[in-house]
Amino acid sequence: MLDSHCHLDRYPNPAQMASEATDRGVFTIAVTNLPSHFKAGLLHVRDLPRIRLGLGLHPLAANEHVRELELFQKSLHLTSFVGEVGLDFSREGKETRDIQLASFRIIAESVARAPKVVSLHSRSAESAVLDTLIEFKVPIAIFHWYSGPLGVLDEAISQGHFFSVNPAMIISEKGKKIVARIPADRLLTETDGPYVKIGRVPAKPWDVTLVENYLSRIWAIQPEEARSRIWRNFRQMLHRLGLVKVT
Repeated sequence: MLDSHCHLDRYPNPAQMASEATDRGVFTIAVTNLPSHFKAGLLHVRDLPRIRLGLGLHPLAANEHVRELELFQKSLHLTSFVGEVGLDFSREGKETRDIQLASFRIIAESVARAPKVVSLHSRSAESAVLDTLIEFKVPIAIFHWYSGPLGVLDEAISQGHFFSVNPAMIISEKGKKIVARIPADRLLTETDGPYVKIGRVPAKPWDVTLVENYLSRIWAIQPEEARSRIWRNFRQMLHRLGLVKVT
């Protein structure tokens, strides 16, 4: 199983959640919101073979960017995974638009020079995120929980990017339309736990099975085959980034 976007450090007991995800066979990209969070978590996940810690600079933490950006740049060599990063021009984030853009441009320039697996936040800023990726020639990124215009989605697909789908997307009509429009070889699974809920309970990394089952139905294949296809997509993305050979 693959959970390509999960906030392990936001659960009440992150170590326990990471350990159980590993035991259940979930390869989890544990995104962070700030470089200081990444630095604090490194020691705790380094011995867990299926956990990868993402170096984050969340757009909604823009007021922290001035003091955290230098640490981001100094920490980039420590990981092949970056996230959560991006832009948020919704009502919640629009006041810090300029700070976000300045930070994201630096991030895009950095990952263009040394490709990483990048998990992107793009709420109400999908065009600006894609324009920045194109400007700095970022080869591949993952649009986490894409919810924007279909035209921008089509352009992101044409640029070679990937998209991670969580349980919340497959129960909304808009989410279903977006998932149906993404080529099968560009889809990855995520939970965005603990922010996404299953009923009233925070999603856990192994809840990606809900997305696998949904994809198996719309692809008309068995759930096990859907899981294999998702993993193949992930391996192919890593290969294209020069991070691993496809076997």
